[in-house]
Amino acid sequence: MKRLHEISMALAMVMLIVAGTTPALADDQLNVIKARGKLIVGTSADYPPYESVDDSGKFVGFDMALVREVAKRMGVEVEIKDMGFDTLIAAVQNKKIDLVAAAMQGTAERDKTVDFSIPYNFVKDAFVTSTKADVQMTTPKDAAGRKIGTQTGTIQETWIRKNLVETGLTPEEDLFQYERVDNAGLDLAAGRIDLLLIQYKPAKDLAAKMDKLKIALVTTETVAAGQCLALPEGETALKAELDRVIGQLQQDGWIDQQKKAFGID
Repeated sequence: MKRLHEISMALAMVMLIVAGTTPALADDQLNVIKARGKLIVGTSADYPPYESVDDSGKFVGFDMALVREVAKRMGVEVEIKDMGFDTLIAAVQNKKIDLVAAAMQGTAERDKTVDFSIPYNFVKDAFVTSTKADVQMTTPKDAAGRKIGTQTGTIQETWIRKNLVETGLTPEEDLFQYERVDNAGLDLAAGRIDLLLIQYKPAKDLAAKMDKLKIALVTTETVAAGQCLALPEGETALKAELDRVIGQLQQDGWIDQQKKAFGID
């Protein structure tokens, strides 16, 4: 009996040790970031004025200013990685990055696989066309039957698929997906597609940059949700910290100041 008691006591001690070390083994992402001293952010730097790269190679734009300020208020440095937009969700799921900052709308569909901060901005979309094209639009569905481009993995792509392709208004082969918006702009200017659906401010900037393009329609009908930072699912401490900082930035006027600085309506 004494031997059995000793074995039971030893097992109990092992269980206590394991229980005591479990939090360290399953450390939350906020603690990982704090210990690392750096916030690793993924973006798709082809979407001015939210994210792009200037002539010196620096990441610039509203979202880039936002994550730098978020990191500053969290007391850590920031590292930004340029990735294809359609790879960002998987990257944050696998914790190759801590956050996504890419003008991303926090939709219910995306929320099934990642978590989102509170929204920091609400947007409009725009259809862009060539100045030479005979395109008249009063509603988004006026795009039916035309060759239409969009960025891969975006809410705009989802809207086109659900409202134009799946309804039979536009053939699948007339939907053109682009990893980078600037490539879509080139095809639009060359007449290879008729329309491009993206967020309004990037659309406005693209049309100003390329004199062969113009805005055909500005709309909120294709918008699904506000722009948020995406983070790994279940990271409640990190979400709480991001929500706290974004709420602070909204309250002290920082968000509005930056939107004005970057010309975001």
